[in-house]
Order: sequence, then structure tokens, then C-alpha cells
Amino acid sequence: MARLADYFVLVAFGPHPRGSGEGQGQILQRFPEKDWEDNPFPQGIELPSGWQLCPERNPPTFFVAVLTDINSERHYCACLTFWEPAEPSQQETTRVEDATEREEEGDEGGQTHLSPTAPAPSAQLFAPKTLVLVSRLDHTEVFRNSLGLIYAIHVEGLNVCLENVIGNLLTCTVPLAGGSQRTISLGAGDRQVIQTPLADSLPVSRCSVALLFRQLGITNVLSLFCAALTEHKVLFLSRSYQRLADACRGLLALLFPLRYSFTYVPILPAQLLEVLSTPTPFIIGVNAAFQAETQELLDVIVADLDGGTVTIPECVHIPPLPEPLQSQTHSVLSMVLDPELELADLAFPPPTTSTSSLKMQDKELRAVFLRLFAQLLQGYRWCLHVVRIHPEPVIRFHKAAFLGQRGLVEDDFLMKVLEGMAFAGFVSERGVPYRPTDLFDELVAHEVARMRADENHPQRVLRHVQELAEQLYKNENPYPAVAMHKVQRPGESSHLRRVPRPFPRLDEGTVQWIVDQAAAKMQGAPPAVKAERRTTVPSGPPMTAILERCSGLHVNSARRLEVVRNCISYVFEGKMLEAKKLLPAVLRALKGRAARRCLAQELHLHVQQNRAVLDHQQFDFVVRMMNCCLQDCTSLDEHGIAAALLPLVTAFCRKLSPGVTQFAYSCVQEHVVWSTPQFWEAMFYGDVQTHIRALYLEPTEDLAPAQVGEAPSQEDERSALDVASEQRRLWPTLSREKQQELVQKEESTVFSQAIHYANRMSYLLLPLDSSKSRLLRERAGLGDLESASNSLVTNSVAESYDTESGFEDAETCDVAGAVVRFINRFVDKVCTESGVTSDHLKGLHVMVPDIVQMHIETLEAVQRESRRLPPIQKPKLLRPRLLPGEECVLDGLRVYLLPDGREEGAGGSAGGPALLPAEGAVFLTTYRVIFTGMPTDPLVGEQVVVRSFPVAALTKEKRISVQTPVDQLLQDGLQLRSCTFQLLKMAFDEEVGSDSAELFRKQLHKLRYPPDIRATFAFTLGSAHTPGRPPRVTKDKGPSLRTLSRNLVKNAKKTIGRQHVTRKKYNPPSWEHRGQPPPEDQEDEISVSEELEPSTLTPSSALKPSDRMTMSSLVERACCRDYQRLGLGTLSSSLSRAKSEPFRISPVNRMYAICRSYPGLLIVPQSVQDNALQRVSRCYRQNRFPVVCWRSGRSKAVLLRSGGLHGKGVVGLFKAQNAPSPGQSQADSSSLEQEKYLQAVVSSMPRYADASGRNTLSGFSSAHMGSHGKWGSVRTSGRSSGLGTDVGSRLAGRDALAPPQANGGPPDPGFLRPQRAALYILGDKAQLKGVRSDPLQQWELVPIEVFEARQVKASFKKLLKACVPGCPAAEPSPASFLRSLEDSEWLIQIHKLLQVSVLVVELLDSGSSVLVGLEDGWDITTQVVSLVQLLSDPFYRTLEGFRLLVEKEWLSFGHRFSHRGAHTLAGQSSGFTPVFLQFLDCVHQVHLQFPMEFEFSQFYLKFLGYHHVSRRFRTFLLDSDYERIELGLLYEEKGERRGQVPCRSVWEYVDRLSKRTPVFHNYMYAPEDAEVLRPYSNVSNLKVWDFYTEETLAEGPPYDWELAQGPPEPPEEERSDGGAPQSRRRVVWPCYDSCPRAQPDAISRLLELQRLETELGQPAERWKDTWDRVKAAQRLEGRPDGRGTPSSLLVSTAPHHRRSLGVYLQEGPVGSTLSLSLDSDQSSGSTTSGSRQAARRSTSTLYSQFQTAESENRSYEGTLYKKGAFMKPWKARWFVLDKTKHQLRYYDHRVDTECKGVIDLAEVEAVAPGTPTMGAPKTVDEKAFFDVKTTRRVYNFCAQDVPSAQQWVDRIQSCLSDA
Repeated sequence: MARLADYFVLVAFGPHPRGSGEGQGQILQRFPEKDWEDNPFPQGIELPSGWQLCPERNPPTFFVAVLTDINSERHYCACLTFWEPAEPSQQETTRVEDATEREEEGDEGGQTHLSPTAPAPSAQLFAPKTLVLVSRLDHTEVFRNSLGLIYAIHVEGLNVCLENVIGNLLTCTVPLAGGSQRTISLGAGDRQVIQTPLADSLPVSRCSVALLFRQLGITNVLSLFCAALTEHKVLFLSRSYQRLADACRGLLALLFPLRYSFTYVPILPAQLLEVLSTPTPFIIGVNAAFQAETQELLDVIVADLDGGTVTIPECVHIPPLPEPLQSQTHSVLSMVLDPELELADLAFPPPTTSTSSLKMQDKELRAVFLRLFAQLLQGYRWCLHVVRIHPEPVIRFHKAAFLGQRGLVEDDFLMKVLEGMAFAGFVSERGVPYRPTDLFDELVAHEVARMRADENHPQRVLRHVQELAEQLYKNENPYPAVAMHKVQRPGESSHLRRVPRPFPRLDEGTVQWIVDQAAAKMQGAPPAVKAERRTTVPSGPPMTAILERCSGLHVNSARRLEVVRNCISYVFEGKMLEAKKLLPAVLRALKGRAARRCLAQELHLHVQQNRAVLDHQQFDFVVRMMNCCLQDCTSLDEHGIAAALLPLVTAFCRKLSPGVTQFAYSCVQEHVVWSTPQFWEAMFYGDVQTHIRALYLEPTEDLAPAQVGEAPSQEDERSALDVASEQRRLWPTLSREKQQELVQKEESTVFSQAIHYANRMSYLLLPLDSSKSRLLRERAGLGDLESASNSLVTNSVAESYDTESGFEDAETCDVAGAVVRFINRFVDKVCTESGVTSDHLKGLHVMVPDIVQMHIETLEAVQRESRRLPPIQKPKLLRPRLLPGEECVLDGLRVYLLPDGREEGAGGSAGGPALLPAEGAVFLTTYRVIFTGMPTDPLVGEQVVVRSFPVAALTKEKRISVQTPVDQLLQDGLQLRSCTFQLLKMAFDEEVGSDSAELFRKQLHKLRYPPDIRATFAFTLGSAHTPGRPPRVTKDKGPSLRTLSRNLVKNAKKTIGRQHVTRKKYNPPSWEHRGQPPPEDQEDEISVSEELEPSTLTPSSALKPSDRMTMSSLVERACCRDYQRLGLGTLSSSLSRAKSEPFRISPVNRMYAICRSYPGLLIVPQSVQDNALQRVSRCYRQNRFPVVCWRSGRSKAVLLRSGGLHGKGVVGLFKAQNAPSPGQSQADSSSLEQEKYLQAVVSSMPRYADASGRNTLSGFSSAHMGSHGKWGSVRTSGRSSGLGTDVGSRLAGRDALAPPQANGGPPDPGFLRPQRAALYILGDKAQLKGVRSDPLQQWELVPIEVFEARQVKASFKKLLKACVPGCPAAEPSPASFLRSLEDSEWLIQIHKLLQVSVLVVELLDSGSSVLVGLEDGWDITTQVVSLVQLLSDPFYRTLEGFRLLVEKEWLSFGHRFSHRGAHTLAGQSSGFTPVFLQFLDCVHQVHLQFPMEFEFSQFYLKFLGYHHVSRRFRTFLLDSDYERIELGLLYEEKGERRGQVPCRSVWEYVDRLSKRTPVFHNYMYAPEDAEVLRPYSNVSNLKVWDFYTEETLAEGPPYDWELAQGPPEPPEEERSDGGAPQSRRRVVWPCYDSCPRAQPDAISRLLELQRLETELGQPAERWKDTWDRVKAAQRLEGRPDGRGTPSSLLVSTAPHHRRSLGVYLQEGPVGSTLSLSLDSDQSSGSTTSGSRQAARRSTSTLYSQFQTAESENRSYEGTLYKKGAFMKPWKARWFVLDKTKHQLRYYDHRVDTECKGVIDLAEVEAVAPGTPTMGAPKTVDEKAFFDVKTTRRVYNFCAQDVPSAQQWVDRIQSCLSDA
């Protein structure tokens, strides 16, 4: 029984003590005056605050506030407020107030507006007075009736003593629970029935839940429910206090069986609003009038009951219920609240269904939530750990196991609920095994199966809900017929009547006397304690997953588990090869939970007596599988996998040496689960439970103790909870001694487990190598809890520098210290929780450091011995093949090469096996970074994987942390990206120390960015000196080239010093500080190399002798050879200058004084003097003034190049022309010079040569007019986007203004036709802004927008990312590659380049000259100028021509290769900018469109693309000729060669290689004469260059030819065992093999004669000769058919500027276009029917050369003169010696297929020298004659010369001797 009310208080309005505007509540009287002992008066009553007087009487109000005391007991304060006229003193205080709008706590809307200035004197004010009942019971209606009765007695003036009523109220006792009814009367003729609920634990909600749903709706209430459970702050707003109290009560009722344990204030007084900013969660109700104050609360969920909204702030995330519970709950709620919804769509709805009463609906809604909790927490009792049973039960909940087995580890909601305070209360309250049970316990234990079965049957669910609702309703209203209340109420509007007197002061004595009387009575009566029915709480069925989820890929089929079992049995049976094959599948299967479980169980079977000794290989396998299992264990322990493996890691071991054993735990430490305290606690409690259960079980029962952390397997076995329940039942019956004994036993059990766990934790936390404590640093547990853990961060630094210095021990101790602290913290926590005595705890603290220290000592021995172990199963390192001269800098570091996002290597879209990840080693050489290894997947086979790139190509290096593919350990790694489109993503093997990895990075950096260009591979290669040693100095013999170049540089420096160094932006770094390489001895005089044509450029005597040497060396440069070819002038003195030539070669820059980045000889107009050039150069950036670089052979237009104009120059140039007076134009002499210079250029063109002007336009022939129509196509095909529209219209012929005659006469009427300028100047739009070109001038500006070098750099970075992503895409799709390709804008830049180049080509072709002067004149200018020449001049499309083009435009004209390629330390910051690569890409695009116009192949372009960054050759080093001369590079090749010197120049290498193999040759080469190419440039016509995307993992990049020459077939000796010959079939994988090598095209295959010839012992013929011979034969055969010119393959009547191959084929008449020939091995697919026959005929000829039919086997062949039969003349015949058939055949000529005669070698008797007879060739030496004597006759032969005669004799002799 309990008191109905503890205190009755009368509170009235009183003035505020501090004189502030508001009044305050004053307690007038309180009964009883002294506190009850068991329940002191709650001092915290902050009753209605902000009290104010009111101008009129308000009706009385009633509400119940809830207060929570310090013991979290709730006190219910029922307040009834009414108004009385204010006393004068009260009114006075208010008059002074500056009262604005106030709100009174007890009033719903009482607001008053008092004006302090003009108070109405007559106005009567009313003051509030409140009757308050304070109780611990929640009987709202009884309180309302009781207070109402007291008020009614006062207002109605009834003849009842108020003291008696209040005394009775305070002494009334009611039962707490049990469903009994109690009728009470307060002595005023009233009667009330108090009904207690049946079960005390179930909340009483009346209608509050139903009201809450009505006000807010389903979704909103569910949100609030989740918010309250996950500890968010919830605030209710309403104008009604009663509603606030109901809403809070309803929300709490929904949370059952969890209890809300945070701040709970249904009605918050106005003065305490700051409570809302508390950091802790709460449920609070506030009057809606204070809504404004709640606006700035950022993390509070606000529910507005009146408006029906719930506002969730942005920063708050409420996790929803896990699916499918969320949707199920939602639908059931809607069925309860809105049953009509189901029937709304029916055609014939049933008559209206009766809706439940509000009270019933309330219970139904609660039933839905009760079911929800039963579903959520189903099986929770299986995860309870009984840690102690006596004296009080200690229960712990294994959260990880619960979440894991429910399949909800990822679920945010349940995770937060289980971590919350409410759930902790739930466990301590409901975990107890022996206690009274309620509805929830029964539901969880017995109804689970039913709920699962009902899931998909809404009606059955509804029925279940209604059954539960009945029980809940019955709990609140056990007796349906409740006796009627009878309570006196005041009359209607009684509050408006004038009450004769205020509420009286009551007599304390009377009330106190009544209370005392009752108390005395109570003492006498026995305490009415209702005996609780305590039972064992049923556990219910074991838990199941909420939703049977398949973990995607790894559905654990029985087959997978079978694989795991087999693999383990193979390991333990010693069948290692079988196990190795299965291992990858096992590691894959272990991603699934069941397979991990299976592994743990299988391994348990192999442990006898807690120990299993394995051999090394078995040990390794077991450890790898364990690691794989553990790697996916979160810190939540993956519900028991780590727990199951924990006993195993201390069981499996191997013997390292006598007395030293290594256990598995030393190899599985690197997992986060070991460092989480929660894991150890759960494990500890689980073990303790097992032992405590064993304590109480009878020995007979203790047959199979449950496995750690797992539910008991047998049904009949009693669980620990059952045992505990039984013990708790018996406890009161035991004797005191027996109780003590049990307590002691339990305590010592816990204590011994604590010691055991201290050991276990030290095993798993102390690393084998304490210097490698990276793990400890990273471990969350140790790091976070470690206050002094900073020391751990640096612990391996000292040791790596100085192992001997004694630092090591200190570090070890530090690791030990961290572990000791971690273990101590653990021990403290678990021992205090499980009640271990303090003495024992102290003992433990003393023990822990000793345990750790002992373990460290044993580990030292283990580590020492394990280091001695020969590492098994690691493949031996494969040494890479090195180039001659390439040296290893760092030997192989073991690494894993991981997939880099290209699909093929990982066995992606192309199918095939996963070559990556691969296991091997990375090598660093002076030239490359090389990885060699084998795929980790054993199913791939013994393939060697090689990936390498030149060190110089490295663009980005970053450290990464990755999992190794085999052991799945986290390892440090490196990701290296190179601009040759290779990426090495490597994880270092654990044997590679961090210092080795760091050393690798440093060395790599040193090699990538040498301090000086001479330290690069191209220089160190083949030279004896090592970088850093002082060079040898040798004495020069005479003025060698080296000294020459030095003088030259010296002079240049002098001259430059005076002129323009000050203004130059770019200065090449000076060479003084860079060590000189040892000079090689050169020949004294300059010798012209034999490959060049003898030079006709003879320097005349006008030059000084020293200059002449310079000149003669300059003359040999590529530029000069090209100028001469183009007829651009000769080098002659100014005196004897040939006037007829418009241009001349000027040596003005021979000392590089005018422009350092230009070549020494330049082409300038004949009329310009050398001294003027100096002034002109000042107008241009970098002094790069316009010079001629090419002239069209047909239109004689010239192409010039220069740097951009300086601002000053531009303005001067174009303003001076319009100047009225000559004075102004001379103001700036240099710009005047510039104008003159351009004028001279224009005049030099043939059609402008005549100054008088008559001849001005004579060159503009009709041929040029005829080519007019092409411009339309240029403009419409989208090319003009980058060009000025003005020039577009001019070019299209819209501008009819012909330049007037120079002599002022009218223009010749014949030339009044659209006219183009003689010279177009292409410049940057930004530079030429605002410059208007004068239409009277002969030149015109074309401003174009071009990209800058930095844009190229940025674009290339993105292109690199797109082609080699770095990490495998989540879902690889072609679209993502194309998207990133588009983002890079690389193709857009190529489009712009081609567009501008085609524009220039058109201009030049039409006869206008063009000057390209963009940026500084060395990047984009070079690209455009080179492309223009390539498109215009077929010579540059040959191998020789392309080399000249690159040497001239890129090398001589100073493209900054070293700067753009960041070759040295100085350029490191600027990064890699692939301007040259972009040019090669453009050439590749043109090559694709015109495959028959280029002599070189695509491979040649890739080769140059690779080697211009590789720094293998010296060709592409340095930034200009000036720098190359300064280093002595330019002329050094001319010296004599001693022995085999490695190629220094890329061209030399190409020449050598071309002689051996046709790899650079394009078989389709069949040029048309004087063909100008006009490629399409739209992005849609461009293709991604396969240089960026393809790779060859078999041998690395194929551009170092010596390395890529591995034998394509397996060597013969493998098959020499006499068995059947193996098949020669090979599987060709697209990313592994080099396809062109594995499957060469037919022609390459046929040209592979060398092997055949050498086998047959014949001197090998060069492939080129064979090829030319075949082509010649082809032409001969082609003639009779009349198929056009011999050189052309495609003949047609198409327009002469054919676009590209594909388009061209469509233009010609069908059937006659294509005839297949040797030159085209790709066009066979598109042959048209008409030419098929021809094709067949021509190929038959080809094969007849080499067919293996009997007629043709050629061992040796050649031309011999043969004397005919008697009296017949000598004739040249083609002889073939056939070893196979043993005969000598002869033909009329070499291409003849019909044999003219045969000499059988079997008949030959002798071969002897002969003598010339009559009619023999006269010019031949007589030793060239020989005779062959057969049994029939003597044959007389004559060879062309003596050696070949000797050769023939030898060959025939060898044939005879073979026979």
C-alpha cells in the first residue's frame, strides 16, 4: 500500500523579491509541515513561474506536472489554479512594473497588457492561487476530483471542514498494483474508486497514445519513437498543458519494455527554458507561447502538437527502424488507425465497420509497438552472460554477438539502441534469471514463431495485435463494471460569482492530528506486502536473422564449405600442392560468415589437449586462413569468429629450434579486433559464464560445456541462465556458511580467469618484433586510451638509424608499458564489475607487468629463430633483363603488384585469368623501375609478369596503405605513376622494413631529379665515371670540336651579356656549376659523315677562319640540309649574294648572340641586312624573330615562325602605318625595322617581287583561284571556331578589295577578284587584342585562341588518370572511361591543333605565306609549324624526313625538352608537360586517316613518344642547340668509333634497328606525289591512341627492343626427352602478350627469312631488299592489267585532295577502287568484288616467291653468267642452289617462275676455277670464272666479281660434302 498523496500545498501570488516585473509563487501553507521520512518534500518545486495579475476572473485550470528527484523517482504534482481579487499590496507592486506580455505557467492563455503610464484606478485585478497535491502515484483523475472537491467546498461554501478533507486526502492509502480496486471518500459525501493495474511493470496510458497519433500522424510518431530510443532531444509544443503531459506519457508508454532514463519534464516552467540547451537527451514539453525561444535550438526535434508537425533539424540524423520492420510497423499502424483504408477501393464496400473506442485503439497501437520490440529483441537472452550469481546476479549483454546473429551489424538504429542507457537498464532489470515475468517476456519467449509466420498475412497480424491489446486493456481495467464516482462539483460559472472571502487559512494542527492518527494506526497493522510470483524467465527460441540476407556474391553454399573443409584436411594430411590449389577459392569463400564459422570448427577438430604442433608449411597455411578470417572482423568481433579463433591461436604452433616454439598468435596480431576492450570484455564474460555454470552443474551433466561464445548445441542441456535461476531460487534456503563458500568460489573463478586473460592479451598485443610496433600505433584501443601514446609514434626511428646505440630496449619497454596499461585498465573494469576483492585486484596489478615481461623475453627468442627460418613458399625473385650499361641501384624489394584499374590485367572484360595481383620484386636501376613477378592466383600458371617504366617518366609518387592479396594484411605501399602510361601500385611484403621502403623512395627521387643533366642515364651510360666523381681531364689535340664549341659559347656569352640577358624571361641554367663529363677524343678536323650527301654549301672566304670552322660545323646540321632541299638559299658572302634568290642563309646567330634558343643558321629575306636583325629581334618574345622554315614547292609561299610579339612592338607596328608625319614612325626604330622586315618577307615572295607594282599579282594564277572551293569545307566542318570570323570571310573570297597598285594607278581590271593577303600572321588572341590590321597592307593578323602549356599539363594529368585509374572502378563500364576522357579535354586540344594546322596548310596551298607566332614560339608554335610541314610536304612523311623535321623544328628551334620533361631537380616544380607527345598524337591521328601516306609505322610514333621522356638517348635532352653545344653534345658523334659504343642518339638507334627488322616500316606506304593532306579534325573523328591504353605484361613496354626479344616459343630442349612433341599452340592474352609479336601480320612473318636463311647456312639478306624486290615484281605484274601508275595502290577518278582512306574509298567508282597488294595488309576486309581476282593473282605471286612446293627451296641464289652449249653465247641467268632437292636450277631472271634448266648435284664430279672463253663478259676479273664438271658435261660460269665466285664455289662444295 502507498499514500495516495504525500503533500498538500497552497501557493499564492507574491511580489518578486528583487522587485522585477513578475510576481512569484509563495507557499502559503503546506501539509504535513514536516517531511515524510521515506519521501522528503521535493525542494525542486519550481511552481508556476512568471505569475501575473489578471484584469478579469479566468475559469480554474488543472494540469499535472511531473518532477523527477535525485533518485530518479517521479513525483506527480496536480495543480488546480483559480483567481481571487488581488490585495492592495499585491496591486501596488504591479503598478510599478514595466509589464509587457507575460505568460503564466498555470494558465492556458492569460496574458495581460498593463500600461504603466495610465493605470485604471478603478480596475480590479485578480491574483492566481493554486492548490497542489504532490504524490508518487499517477492517478490523474483522482487528483482532479479531489482538488475539484476542495475548490467546490470553498466556492459553494459547503458546510464541510476543509481540514478534514485534506487530512483524509493525505492519509488515504491505496494498493500499488495487482488489479485491486479501492473505494475512498474524503469525508464530504463523496465516493471515488481507485483502480490499480494488474502488472506494475506495464505502463498505464489511458488514451494518451491514441491522442498522440491523432495529433501527429504515423510517420511523425515513428520518427519521435526512433529519436527517443536513439537518445535524441525531443521537445513538445502545445498551448495546453494537459496535452503536453499526455503526449509525453504516450511516448513513454510506446518505449516499453525500455525505460526512459534521461531528463523527462512534461511541463517545463517558463523560468527554466535554458534547460533546453542542455547537452543530454531529454523529453520536455513547453507551452507553445515560447515557440520563438525554441527556434535557435539546433539539435532538438520539435513536435508541435497543435499544428501536427515534427521538425527535425538538418544536423540531426534519426536512424530508421531496420527494414522490413519499418514498413511492416507502418502498415499495421495504418490498419489500426484507419481500417477504412483497406476497403477504400472496393467496388462494394461492406457496411461501415465499427471503430474501436479511443481507449481500445490506444491499446492496439501499444500492442503494435510491443510486437515490434519482441521482433527486435527476440533471442536477447541467448546473449546474456552470467558473470556472478551470488550474492547478487551480475549480468552482461554480448552486444556484438546479438547484432551479428541478427544480421544487423551494419544497422545504425539497433546499434544505438543497444548502446543506450535505456537498454543498459533493460539488461540489469530483465536480465535477472529469476524474477516476476510480464507480457513482454511471454511474447519474446513464446510468440516469436507465430510472429514470423504471420508476417505476410495482414489479417492475422491484426488479430494478434487485438489479442495483445485486450491484455493491455485488461491490465488497466481489470473489472469492467466500475462503481460510479460521486464527487461534488462547483456550479456552472461559479468562478465569476463574487466569493465572499478568499481561500481560508487552514488550521495546521487539525490536519496534522489527522495525519498522526492515521500513521499510528498504520504502524500497528502488519505490512501488506503482496508476495511476488517469481519464476525462471523463459529464454525463448534461439535467435534468427531479422531478414535472411545473402551477402551478395558470397552466398555460402554447401559447396563453398566443402572447399574449406577439403583444404583444411589437405593441409593436415600434408598434401600441400592440393591445398595450394584450393587456397584462393578458400580465401574467397572466407568472405562469407558461414565459411568462417566452418573454418573455426574444422580447426578445433585438429587440436588435441590444447596444443597442435605443425610443420612450417602447415603453419603458414593455417595462419593465412586465420588472417583472412580476421581481416573482415570489425572491432565488433564479427560475432564470435575472433572469439572462436582465440583459443586456436594459442594452440597451433611450430618448433623453430629446440626449446623455441612459435605460436600462431604471433602471426595474426595485426587485426583491429584484438585492440578493442569491448571484445576482450565480452570474451572474458563468456568464459567466466562457462566456468561458473560448470561450478554448479552436477559432474555428470558436465559432459560437453558450451563452446565459447556460442549457444549450447543440445536442447536438453541447461543454459547458464537456467542454472543461475535455480541457484537464485535456492539462495534464501542456504545456510550462511554455504552462502559464503559459494561467493568465494565464484570470486576465485573470476580471479583465475582474469589472470588467464592477462596472459592472452599479452600474447596478442605484444608484437613479435617490438621495433615494428606500427600496429600498436594504429590500434584504436591502445591509441585512444593511451594518454602518453605519443612515444609510440616515433619508436622505430631511433632504431632504424642506430641499432647498436641501446635505444632498442627503451622502445621495447615503451611497447610493454602501453600493453601493461591496456591490460590493467581491462582488469580494473571487469574485476570491479564482477566483484573481485580489492586484495585480489592489487595482486593482479602486481602480476601484469611480470606476465608482459616474461612474454617479451620468450618472444625475443622466437623472433631470433624465426628470422633464421628459410622463408618458404615465397617464389624466388626473378631477375629482370637489363640493357647494356644499365646497372641495378637497389636490388629487388619483395612487393605485391596490385591491380591498377585497367580491367584486362585483372582478368576483366577481355576474359582470361587475373594476372594481377602478382607477387614479386621491384628493382631500381639507373634507367628504369622494374617489377617482375608471378600472379598470386595459382590457376594462372607460371606466367611471368613484368611492368616497368623509365625512372625519368615518373610523374607522381604517393604512399598508400593497402592489403596484401595473399595474407590480407595491411601493409605500406607505394603508387608510382609514369607519363609512359604505366602504374606500379605496390604493397611491400612484410619482410621489407620501412627503412628499405624509404631508401627506395629516396633513391628513386634522386634518380628522377638529378641535380644536373649529366647525371642522367643517357650520359652515365657507357662512361666510366660515376656521378659525383671529379671528371678526368684530357689534353685536347688541336682545335677539336669540343674547344670549338667552348669558344663559341664564350663569344656568345659576351655578346649576349651586353644585349638581352636582362630582358630574357627564360635563362637556361649555366653549366659552370655542373661537373664536366670526361671529354672523348675527337678527330682533329671535321669529317662529313658518310650518310650525308656531300655538302654544296661552301662557306666563302669572306668569313674569318675561326668562324669558318663554326660555319662548317653548322652547315652539317639538319636544318641546312633541309633548306638546301627546299631551295631556300645558299650560304654565301654578302658581296657575292645572288640577287635572283629571294632568301638567304644568314650566319648572324652563329654565336647564338641574337637568340639563344634559335639554331646558328637562319633563313631571312635576301634584302635584310644582318645588323637589322638584331633590332627586329627585340620586338619578339625571347628574341625569336620571324624566320623562314619551309617553302611550298608549288605555290612558293613560305612558312615562317617566331615568338609572340612584345606589346610595344605590336602597337608600334600597326600604329606607325597610319601616322600622318614620318617623325612619329621613327620614334620606335625597332618596330619600324620590324615593319620593314615583314615588308621584305612579303616582297621576297615571287608574286610580290617587282617593286614597281605591275607584277604584283601576276603570281596569283588561276590554279590558285581554282582551289577556292575548299574553304567552304574548312569553314563548315567546324574548323573556324578557333579562327577569327574576319579571316574566314576573307578566305572564303567575300572580300573583293584587291590591293591597289603601288604606283597609285587603278588596279588592273583583270584582278578585281577576291584577294587574299600575301602574309597572314597567326597570333594569340590576347596579344593582338584591339589591333586593327590595315586593309591596304599586304599582311593580315589572324588572332586565334590557343591553349597554354599549363592547360596541356592539366589535361595530360586527367588523361593519365582516365587511362590508368590507379584503383579498380566500383563498376567498370566503358562509359566511365569515356567520361573521364572527355573531362580531360585532351582530344579537344588535339582537335584545335589539327584545325589550326589545316587552316595554315590551306593558306600556304593557296599561295599566301603564313607567320605562326604563338606564345613564346617554342611550344604550340612548334606543334603547328611541324604539323603544317608534315601535312604539306610528303618528304616529311618518310623516315628520313620525319627525323629531319624533328631535328629542325623541335631540337634546333629550341623546344625546351628538359624543362617540359622536368629532367632535373630545377624543373621538379614545373612538372611534366607533354607538348611533344601531343604533337606525336596529332601525327598518329593523321596516320590513322591516311595510312598509305607514311613510310613509318604507328610503332615508330609510340617509340618516339616513349623515348623522348625516357632519357635513354641524348637526343631529347636540354633545351636548345646552344645548351647542347655548351655540353659538347652537338658534334661529338662525328668522332671515330672505337668498338661497340651504345647508341647515344635515338636516330642512330632507329637506323640500326631498321636494318634488322621492319618494325618501323609501314607496309601500306604508297604515297601520291605532291600530296597535301587535309585530315578531319572534329573530336568525333579522333581516336584514343592505343599508346595510352595498351600494355604488355609479358615483357614490359616493347620500346627497348633488346629487352623485348624474348623467344616467342618454348625452347627445344624442353622436348628432348624423346616423348611426343608438345603442341606449339599458344594462348595469346591481350594485355599479357605483345600481339604484334605473338601474331605478326602476314608480311612480317614472310619477311622473317633471316632465321630460315641462317638455318640453311645462307648469308642473310636484308628484309628491305627482299621487300623492295617483291614490290618491284608486284609493279611488273601490275602493268599488263593497265591498273594505273605502278606506285599507286588506289587508283580512282576522285578529286585530287583525297581526305582519308575511308572517305576516299567511297568517292571512287565502285569496283575499280581497290586492288589488294602487299602494301596493304589491312584493306583485305574492304576489297570490292571487282578487284578480288586481281588480288588473288597478286598474292599468288607473292607466295610463289616463298612457297614450300617442291619446285622452290632456295638455299642460295644470285646472278651468274653461264656459257651456253657449244657455239652459244654467255648469258646472265638467275641461279638457285637448292640444298633440299640437291640441285642447281636457273631462270631467265629473278622473278621468273618457270625453271629454264636443272643441274643435278648428284652428277657433279668437281668444281674448279675456270678461264674466260670467247664471248665472256669483258669487265670481269678472270678469277671470277669457275667450272662445274658433271658426268655428262662441263658447265662454264662467271660471277659478277671474285668474292661472289668464291661464295658460289664454297656453297656448291658444301652441298656436295653434305650429300
